[in-house]
Amino acid sequence: MTSACSRRSFLAGVGAVLASSAAPVRGLSAPGFDTSPIDRADPAIAAATPEIRFGYSAITWKEDDRQAIADLSALGFKGIQLRSNILKTFGTQPQALRELLDKHGLTFVALSSGNVRLDPAVEADDLALHAAHAKFVHDAGGLYLQVTDQRPKGRAVTPDDYKRMGRLITEIGKRSADVGIPLGYHNHLNDLGERPREVDWILEAADPRYVKLELDTAYYHLGGGSPVKAVEKYADRLLFLHIKDAKATAPPVPEGEVQRAYTFVELGEGQVDIAGVLGALKRVKFRGWAVVELDSVPEKERTPKQSAEMCKHYLEDKLGLKI
Repeated sequence: MTSACSRRSFLAGVGAVLASSAAPVRGLSAPGFDTSPIDRADPAIAAATPEIRFGYSAITWKEDDRQAIADLSALGFKGIQLRSNILKTFGTQPQALRELLDKHGLTFVALSSGNVRLDPAVEADDLALHAAHAKFVHDAGGLYLQVTDQRPKGRAVTPDDYKRMGRLITEIGKRSADVGIPLGYHNHLNDLGERPREVDWILEAADPRYVKLELDTAYYHLGGGSPVKAVEKYADRLLFLHIKDAKATAPPVPEGEVQRAYTFVELGEGQVDIAGVLGALKRVKFRGWAVVELDSVPEKERTPKQSAEMCKHYLEDKLGLKI
């Protein structure tokens, strides 16, 4: 989550640009988002590779984004997702980030823009912040903006909270669409939309023209749902995905309940049906980005690059895909 200080400093630097710029509108058909069907005869999961492009999230490297860029390029990944901390370095020079990524052959798939809060006192600030982030993504040559939500503090959640969140992210989606950047809503454990039914309620309240789903496979699994079924259910609304694995660190909870004792692991090391998800993507003829994400390295002796290499080997050697 972006700190209050960085929010203020970034908004101060970008506010004037947003007010004065006339960026070309690319609409919701920005490069990389294409759901047009392409039929292929090969029944293997590997047949999905022309439609699915694999990126990797820089979150595993924490604040060392330059190292993440170098490592992922060396491993052969084609895209990268960055967090809003990248603005500390490139906030006023998005073209420099664009050139750096071009040099390493990486597509800027998405920016993790942070939380959307339900507090009316900060609503205007949040809308302005995410709109500014969308402008940065556009100027840096990126494709998508990602937002998560936040549970209200100090009180129980009410049905209206889901409706209000849907309206808020719709407003952000309209503003991001104005600069040609589609918005993806990220389901997340311990936030407002952690269980499948809560994801449903938020998406039902959000305008599908402006709010797509960025499905996180591990969080959906830990929230008590089947990410395979989610792919099939939201096939027409998928923007991109986090391909992510996790395993329980305590006895599994009953089906449909939230698993709160867990650890994130490299692909194939956990309990998420990654192969099933990729198979479902092929069945629904998904075309777009699947971003592999690992929040942190689960074994201290490994480096982020080694974990990324394990994920690459799982996709290529176990599933027959090509990153």
